[in-house]
Amino acid sequence: MAEIDDVEIGIIGGTGSDLALENEKKIKVYTPYGAPSDLISIGEFKDRKIAFLPRHGAGHVIPPHNLNSRANIWALKSLGVKRIFSPSAVGSLKKEYDKSDFLIIDQYIDRTRSRPATFYEGGQVCHISQADPFCPEMNKLFFNEGKNLGINITLGGT
Repeated sequence: MAEIDDVEIGIIGGTGSDLALENEKKIKVYTPYGAPSDLISIGEFKDRKIAFLPRHGAGHVIPPHNLNSRANIWALKSLGVKRIFSPSAVGSLKKEYDKSDFLIIDQYIDRTRSRPATFYEGGQVCHISQADPFCPEMNKLFFNEGKNLGINITLGGT
């Protein structure tokens, strides 16, 4: 059985994503930001301990504008997760991308205004650079693995 304290990889799965874990255990995590989207599945995938959280909850019932991202991230961090992979299905304004292409983004513009955008509220001044908001190591890893699998994948291009 996967031990909770040695889970280092977290996946926040989007629409249509599911992950078959061996020795799966579902746990409820409490956070100072409320409940995460669902129970978190802890288990093994290809000999790695993984924490999996469905972004939109069981049954895909939470719309994007109501996601409690802080609770989701806090919950995974509280389990020892060091890196989070969070794929999303989106559209593009660039015609050169086909709907089956993969793009590993290196930047973003967040126009979300209906939910908190930070963990840092009150009592502490903190400046966090957004020059490189995504882990370059993980981006290269996913790009190389995608190429190895023959996937039409682009690194950067945001």
